[in-house]
Amino acid sequence: MRLELRDSEPGPVLGRDAAFWLRGTGVRALPNPGRRRARVRIVAASHASQHTPTPVTEYWRNDMTSMNDTGGIAGPASGQTSHRLRRLAGTGFLATLAAMVATTLAAALAQAVGVDFEVPDGGETIPLSGFAVVTGFFSVMGIVIAVALRRWSARPAERFVWTAVSLTAISLVPPLLAGADTATTTALLGLHLVPATVMIPTLARSLRTRTD
Repeated sequence: MRLELRDSEPGPVLGRDAAFWLRGTGVRALPNPGRRRARVRIVAASHASQHTPTPVTEYWRNDMTSMNDTGGIAGPASGQTSHRLRRLAGTGFLATLAAMVATTLAAALAQAVGVDFEVPDGGETIPLSGFAVVTGFFSVMGIVIAVALRRWSARPAERFVWTAVSLTAISLVPPLLAGADTATTTALLGLHLVPATVMIPTLARSLRTRTD
């Protein structure tokens, strides 16, 4: 299970037999992103003695979202999780379209000022449609990574940014080794950064959104 805090920040993921103190921690909900049911037992201190905990009644429900609930067995929050994943994917696909348009327009502008996009130098020219296709493919891969992290990571936004920035840095290596002229190499490096500036902030912001 994962603690969800009142400030919409993700809390730590709880393992088997984990224990935690609710009072003063700002826990808003206890969603269960896993596939198996998780048993939750909450105990309250006795009025007679603060050192004698009294277990409360347990019952079944799918997702503990009320601070007045005393205990239960939380099943996978499938409906809520599916909705958030669909919303994330929808946002990602809109960002993908924007990234494809932005990259293609940037490539057309580079061609207009004299960049030939011949790879290697004197070789075959990369068509504008090629930039759109490659941008769309790798942007969709970014969405897949974001959805996977949203589903299974306790801190999806931070890990996505780290992963996406690392992959973007790696993607800058091939243009340097392609054997193109200086203008084409510079333009290709810039065109790798255009979709990154669209996709990474958009998906990271969507991953940080914890409430529907």
